[in-house]
Amino acid sequence: MASVCALLNQLFLFLLLWLYTLSSSQAVHHQYNSEFRYPFIKKASSFSSSLSSSGRRDHTYDYIVVGGGTAGCPLAATLSQKFNVLLLERGGMPFGNANISLLQNFHITLTDTSSTSASQYFISTDGVLNSRARVLGGGTCINAGFYTRASTRFINKVGWDLKLVNKSYSWVEKQIVHRPKVAPWQVVVRDSLLDLGVAPFNGFTYDHIYGTKFGGTIFDRFGRRHTAAELLASADPHKLTVLVHATVQKVLFDTSGKRPKAAGVLFRDENGNQHQAFLSNSLSEVILSCGAIGTPQMLLLSGVGPKAELKEMKISVVLNNKFVGQGMADNPLNSVFVPSKKPVKQSLIQTVGITKMGVYIEASSGFGQSKDSIQCHHGIVSAEIGQLSTIPPKQRTPEAIQAYIRRKKDIPHEAFRGGFILEKISNPISTGKLKLINTNVEDNPSVTFNYFKHPHDLQRCVDGIRMATKMVQSEHFTNFTQCDKQTTDKILNMSVSANVNLIPKHTNDTKSLEQFCKDTVLSIWHYHGGCHVGKVVDREHKVLAVHRLRIVDGSVFDESPGTNPQATILMMGRYMGLKILRDRLGKAAGLGADQPGA
Repeated sequence: MASVCALLNQLFLFLLLWLYTLSSSQAVHHQYNSEFRYPFIKKASSFSSSLSSSGRRDHTYDYIVVGGGTAGCPLAATLSQKFNVLLLERGGMPFGNANISLLQNFHITLTDTSSTSASQYFISTDGVLNSRARVLGGGTCINAGFYTRASTRFINKVGWDLKLVNKSYSWVEKQIVHRPKVAPWQVVVRDSLLDLGVAPFNGFTYDHIYGTKFGGTIFDRFGRRHTAAELLASADPHKLTVLVHATVQKVLFDTSGKRPKAAGVLFRDENGNQHQAFLSNSLSEVILSCGAIGTPQMLLLSGVGPKAELKEMKISVVLNNKFVGQGMADNPLNSVFVPSKKPVKQSLIQTVGITKMGVYIEASSGFGQSKDSIQCHHGIVSAEIGQLSTIPPKQRTPEAIQAYIRRKKDIPHEAFRGGFILEKISNPISTGKLKLINTNVEDNPSVTFNYFKHPHDLQRCVDGIRMATKMVQSEHFTNFTQCDKQTTDKILNMSVSANVNLIPKHTNDTKSLEQFCKDTVLSIWHYHGGCHVGKVVDREHKVLAVHRLRIVDGSVFDESPGTNPQATILMMGRYMGLKILRDRLGKAAGLGADQPGA
């Protein structure tokens, strides 16, 4: 009997060791496997754009997709089933990067402000810190992983085929989406939401339904992230070329006809050498999938935009369109800090409350367990004590910001034990604009979102903060955190201290919820707009008054889909790829939308 117990103990220890090894080395295995799963991914310097002896270009493509992100990867994979596709991504590979792949390292990429980081930070003119992806897989490599579909109302509004939409969602879900193992913190959030009347409880579902639910995630049970880059495994490897570290400078146009038509792109490789890639025929297209910041920026750099602004930057005008860069919007986020006397398991967004007043409630927890986490200054993980806003605005240089971040290393990380209730409003009425500050594509443009400029947006934030403070004061949370019930003033005071942006704080932040909302606003990366349908593109996302140029990303939206947009942007890439193939080939497209290899 003893020998049997000893054997069982050995097997148990072996199992634990195996699980640990599997979890800790996933990124390494993924990097190794990627060389075999994605042989078509190469460095940009491998590209040759020379002319052949006959004067013809060596490399022409049916489709050139600019931006290998959330939409660009599924789009390129789908188009490659029938046509030769070139996908150009300015960032590097996500495979083998533990900061991208592992949930426990979620913060680190966001706080890396180096030129090779997968996350390029930018600061809007509103004073809110933000991030845009710079890696193959795009925002799916740096976000919080929550996966939830758009509402049926949204799908009908944009005029998409619901049947094809649902099949395209399923195509994504079968490959990279998982059902989460719900963390204790998220259960408490659910229970407190239900007590406040955010009902019914809809269980686990991808659907956008009023009430409280658990959504999907792109993190698997080992805490490993699955990104849009993995959807490239569904491509035809013989018809797809993916170049990383390929920074597109501009779209090249043929302006000899009545309307300009896209002819190709100019891009720079990792060594700084310039290359050109061209379209193969009159039905070919350049498709911009650079995101809500990158796509309007790319149009402007290519000479499509407001004439006066282009001339100011000494950019040759290809097409005067005053709407490029207009209508920029971001769903404002405000958070309420919840202290805890006991360690809290780390969790990103799993629970969401969808209210009928246009407010979404989510939560995150456990970031204080990592000494690295207190260095974070983005969106839902802004767990920082002390205010950068004490630095006068003119002195908020990049050097001053970095010095501030370094000083935070001395703060005891136990100060951040607990988590956050996140409140954000849907469909903000307040909008702003995007403008170039120079002609360097690697520099961020000037972006203004005008958070809470419209009073209705501000009122919804106030309503949401009231709801969030009631959740913190509920027995569900006080029992879980082992903390006494706090007054609203104390909760808001802690939250003001825990938030950071470049907006000066006011002494009445805890007395005026309106002021609290304005002073503590953050971003959760749901920005959209700049290339709206009917103003910059038509309903097929073709750029107006330009031939052979299309846009497939969130820049065409005038609202962010669902509570979190990633699912719909992923679906959009697949959907638009199928739509393009079917419009061009008809029945000859012969593709099913719901099979990963289709």
